Amino acid sequence: MAGAGRPLIGITTSISTTDDGRWKQNLDGYYVDAVECAGGCPVIVPMAASQDSLQPLLVHLDGLVITGGPAITDRLEGDLPADLPPTPIRRTQADLWAWEALRGRQRPVLGICYGMQFINARFGGSIHADAQQRLGAAPHAPSRNGGEDVFHGIDVTQGSLLADLAAGEQRVNSFHLQAVSEVGQGLRVSARSTDGLVEAIETADGQTLGVQFHPERMGDCWSSLFQHLVQRAGC
Repeated sequence: MAGAGRPLIGITTSISTTDDGRWKQNLDGYYVDAVECAGGCPVIVPMAASQDSLQPLLVHLDGLVITGGPAITDRLEGDLPADLPPTPIRRTQADLWAWEALRGRQRPVLGICYGMQFINARFGGSIHADAQQRLGAAPHAPSRNGGEDVFHGIDVTQGSLLADLAAGEQRVNSFHLQAVSEVGQGLRVSARSTDGLVEAIETADGQTLGVQFHPERMGDCWSSLFQHLVQRAGC
């Protein structure tokens, strides 16, 4: 379905409520830039009210990026902290429709932060509601670190897809409060943080990849993740 040599890459969005009670979609431009720079055509996936409304678009997408967001509530271990709101049902439903459509057509998917946790839940895995509280982990988000950016090392699993894409890169940013607990069936861990949290998961066929960090914010360091997605989408 790709046009002019650029595969169509769907990008999910966040959602917020206006002062007058209306909802609106929000998308950080980093995601659009990352997909475009990797050779893809960025396509924003709207949060339509029905699956039928979305289907005409979803059948044309060649790949999907599930972006960061608030809290995953599926297969949750523990209670959500006060500083992490649940994801509105409208986003959860739209993400699910997009995921099912792309997976059903065996198209590649990249999940980022919330997106990785979303993927893990779809494969039957579980999520720590608050990794810092449940595991005694160090702060993994600026909001828990006095507003200061958080960077840390990761240990990449040798022989994994991520190891091929990392090209020796061992440092990532961090913006999350939740973390993967039990890894879903059919997924394997391809990286952990230096304090043991799951930082990446992938399927054996390389069609689905999830990372806990935000590669779109790290310039060329992790642009290979988007390049891999676009290359797969173009096949």
